[in-house]
Amino acid sequence: MTTPLFPSPAWRRAALVVTPLGPLVVAALRWLLPYDTTDDHTTLVAKVASHPGAESAVLWLSLVALLALPLGILVVGAVAVRARPVLGTVAAVLAWCSFATLPFLVSPDQIALAGVEAGLPTPATAAVLDAAAAHPVSAAATTLWVAGHILGLVLLGAALWRTIPTWAAVALIVSQPLHFMVAVIVPNHVLDGLAWLLTTVAFAVTAAVGLGPARTGTRSTDPVGATTR
Repeated sequence: MTTPLFPSPAWRRAALVVTPLGPLVVAALRWLLPYDTTDDHTTLVAKVASHPGAESAVLWLSLVALLALPLGILVVGAVAVRARPVLGTVAAVLAWCSFATLPFLVSPDQIALAGVEAGLPTPATAAVLDAAAAHPVSAAATTLWVAGHILGLVLLGAALWRTIPTWAAVALIVSQPLHFMVAVIVPNHVLDGLAWLLTTVAFAVTAAVGLGPARTGTRSTDPVGATTR
């Protein structure tokens, strides 16, 4: 018999909603994003100026993601740590730290929209973005984000192998490498959103398995009780 992650039914219901919410809103904002991740700042500002409503929606969705993603990682990470303590801990720490850098990654969107709404010339707003990106903290945050959320979620999927359904673990493992490919290498907003939907489904399944009622089972079927791996 194992102890559920959240003994209170109300907390379990809340966690079941919050856990997949973060990647779900990221999928939505990747679909709405009016520019490509690889665009230079001048092009970025020009595209934001052409689609200010979409950029405003991206900012609101980013706020929800900032709140929900770290909480979702706590739930998914807890299931992974109970399944495989060392690998799960490394994966959860990497993923959580990467999502904690999101405020730095959202700031260019806010600066670009603010410049457009203030009536600044595109080159002036682009120059502000260039200066912000030149600061070492921006490079550090971007590096931690890229390495942390891709490697962290791949390792989470590995830690959850045989704890959640195989297809869900595979979805989690491939989701962020796919996101990187279609966001940076060959930009495609539709596929990018679908990559985050894979993360969403995997998070939802992990929460459903890990937050279920306590029960007795084997290592491969008892989601939150196996601590010997």
